Amino acid sequence: LRERERSRALTSTSPPAPAIEVLNLVKRYQKAETNAVDDISFEVGSGEFFALLGPNGAGKTTTISILTTMLSPTSGTVRIAGHDLDREPSEVRRRVGIIFQRPSLDLNLTGEENVRFHSILYGLYPFRPTFRLMPGAYRRQLADLASVVELDGDIFKPVKAYSGGMRRKLEIIRSLMHHPEVLFLDEPTVGLDPASRRNLWQYLGEERARTGTTVLLTTHYLDEAEGADRVAILNRGTIVSLGTPDTVKAALVHHYVLVDSEDRVRLDRELRALDIPFSGEGPYRLQVEDHDTHAALRAISTPLTLVRTHTPSLEDAYLEVIGRSEGEEVTG
Repeated sequence: LRERERSRALTSTSPPAPAIEVLNLVKRYQKAETNAVDDISFEVGSGEFFALLGPNGAGKTTTISILTTMLSPTSGTVRIAGHDLDREPSEVRRRVGIIFQRPSLDLNLTGEENVRFHSILYGLYPFRPTFRLMPGAYRRQLADLASVVELDGDIFKPVKAYSGGMRRKLEIIRSLMHHPEVLFLDEPTVGLDPASRRNLWQYLGEERARTGTTVLLTTHYLDEAEGADRVAILNRGTIVSLGTPDTVKAALVHHYVLVDSEDRVRLDRELRALDIPFSGEGPYRLQVEDHDTHAALRAISTPLTLVRTHTPSLEDAYLEVIGRSEGEEVTG
């Protein structure tokens, strides 16, 4: 029934309701001088890939803990997949998948037993005492996900024998078993090797395309957020920037050109004579508009040993906005 409802929502001509609605959310801990989450509001559209970024202590994990019913807010309104967080917490839990920073596995069980127990608690399958007695759909889903994160050869081993990376992979399998409508990923790839990271993001992309799953990600690997539909940057409990990666970058960091020469004295003198704004003492950053770049380079007669265009990354914009919100001067 849930799959049919999601299919109708994807094919409907009217815009679907937001998958996540947050209005004036506040979380304040006792005896704290400031709010951990300070009156934030945002929406995440159905099927959207949304990244929540910020330094340690910015409020990211607190926000996700509230949105997944693990922590009560001080005030504010939250709706997940159309269900009110305060009035319908059980409905919210049925529709979300969660990968938290800290593992929550039973070390005395095997990997498969952890997944089976989780699946039974979610009401996906009836209780069966052994893997062989579980329905074929469960066994196929488990095999597919274990292959994605390259845990298929270890899924029946005790979790206490797993490395940290293997335990992370098992949590990923467990969170995806019920095809959640909204998937919360709190630093999901910490401890994963590059191949497993790549496989996970490829699978999540395919899952989103197939089912319209909404993804909310927090990560310190900012390259993972480059592919997000939108990003919000949190600092000190407040949202300090919100928009698509391109709009966030364009608003904060500009393209520039680095040039250098073996004869820096001559190049420095020429840049000043041509009235080309620059910074640095070599290499030199030309502070010109994009459409003036070629004209500026053609005007320079000093032999150049370096000409490199810098295209801003999300990391550049992130460092810029965090620096501004901290009152620091950000360079580079």
